Amino acid sequence: MINQSSGKSSVLESIVGRDFLPRGSGIVTRRPLVLQLHKTDGGAEYAEFLHAPKKKFPEFAAVRQEIADETDRITGKTKQISNVPIHLSIFSPNVVDLTLIDLPGLTKVAVEGQPESIVEDIEMMVRSYVEKPNCIILAISPANQDIATSDAIKLSREVDPSGERTFGVITKLDLMDKGTNALDVLEGRAYKLQHPWVGIVNRSQADINKNVDMMAARRKEVEYFESSPEYGHLAHKMGAEYLAKLLSKHLETVIRQRIPSIIALINKTIDELNAELDRIGRPVGEDGGAQLYTILEMCRAFDRIFREHLEGGRPGGDRIYGVFDHQLPAALKKLPFDRHLSTSNVKKVISEADGYQPHLIAPEQGYRRLIDGSLGFFKGPAEASVDAVHSILKELVRKSLAETQELKRFPSLQSDIAAAANEALDRFRDESRKTVSRIVEMESSYLTVEFFRKLQTEPEKLPAKESKESQAQAQAASNVDRYSDNHLRRIGKYQITRLFHSVDKLFSNTIPKAVVFCQVREAKRSLLNHFYSQIGRREKEQLGKMLDEDPALMGKRETIAKRLELYKSARDEIDAVAWK
Repeated sequence: MINQSSGKSSVLESIVGRDFLPRGSGIVTRRPLVLQLHKTDGGAEYAEFLHAPKKKFPEFAAVRQEIADETDRITGKTKQISNVPIHLSIFSPNVVDLTLIDLPGLTKVAVEGQPESIVEDIEMMVRSYVEKPNCIILAISPANQDIATSDAIKLSREVDPSGERTFGVITKLDLMDKGTNALDVLEGRAYKLQHPWVGIVNRSQADINKNVDMMAARRKEVEYFESSPEYGHLAHKMGAEYLAKLLSKHLETVIRQRIPSIIALINKTIDELNAELDRIGRPVGEDGGAQLYTILEMCRAFDRIFREHLEGGRPGGDRIYGVFDHQLPAALKKLPFDRHLSTSNVKKVISEADGYQPHLIAPEQGYRRLIDGSLGFFKGPAEASVDAVHSILKELVRKSLAETQELKRFPSLQSDIAAAANEALDRFRDESRKTVSRIVEMESSYLTVEFFRKLQTEPEKLPAKESKESQAQAQAASNVDRYSDNHLRRIGKYQITRLFHSVDKLFSNTIPKAVVFCQVREAKRSLLNHFYSQIGRREKEQLGKMLDEDPALMGKRETIAKRLELYKSARDEIDAVAWK
């Protein structure tokens, strides 16, 4: 997102390292350009357009002309704009893996040949992209413009008030008036962003006219910052190459945060492909006894690998410990006790519990309601731990099936085992959920008499700096008015909170034990027990279908298997990134 004439084309070309964008005066970018950069291990650079999928563009002058022609195809040779994007992919060893969207620059007035609504049209188009929570905003402003008047910064502040998605870029540092610099902006004093400002020195018009290549321009940019008395101390954080790496690293961080939803979508597709394989069917074999023996051998091979994943011979089981050591404590810390035990809510709950007749000494019913309501919060983290371990176990089942070489000949049997294992894991999960829910409910079902005795003997806790006389007055006041803020604060922040601290410690120990007992232990002991009992009662024809391979369906099965493997490989790669 940029102001017009801020040097946006040069910034994008510097990131890519190639001169490929149309240039001119006024509004040149009239359609969004979705630019996907793909880093290659070597070889020649080339570009591809989505609207011309079978054509490679090794010459970037042809890329520039194709962008102009494709723009005119929709907008005509006018200064109109269109929100239909152009998709361009560039493959080069000199780029980082990154996707950028070049948008028309923000403008303040319409010029000849443009509709009066052009200002609003461009802003609406830009907003349609930058308002998306997954969008990273690159706000480019020239150094010779007051940053306070930058339309790019103004709009980014509106759609991203926290600044988490905004990266500020200052161009034309070399064109500032003598004796002036942009240090106040670059060092965050003029306008502070969460991410560091990056300064860029683009090619001059003379360099463009001389066709100075972008790699030489990058070297010249590095020399400028390293030799600059104003910016020398920031040289390692300046330039187009640093900007590209900064954006790529941030994009990787954002992708990591989105991994769960990506994996869920991949898992859904994998389930659909597996269902298609199950529908095709793959029977083989003749003798019923031999078929049963083969099936049992396949099951034992799978079960052995699954145990190795859990017990440490193969990777994966350690992730269960991560749920108990990281996820569960973090979830317990985020429980909204402060809101539930606020003075206003404590007063509301106690008043409702008292009814028409206020309590005399201690609001016992109010205590019970507050405690019951608060303990209910623990169910969420407890059940989340159950679901997290369940997901890990299902993932280990999937990996174990993929690593069991003997099963690759029999996809139908592999699917049957997967279904049986997942069904067993679902039962273990349901039992585990019941158990952890009981643990929470047990804690709230009975409050010991000792707890209420301590409430009456416990003195009012006030800040240490207050005098004894003040404390005595406060204590007397709370005895007179059982609805005073001090008394309500004492109930919420001292008495009940202390109980929750002890319950928190208890659940941190008992919930992992329950989960391991109900899910992990049972998965090791009886994952396929129900499956064994089922196949033992099956007839020869049923067993044969489990091991069947139909030659007529080999082509279709091979196509589906390739797609399935592609999705599995993507999921494994995502898992590898997620757990690094």
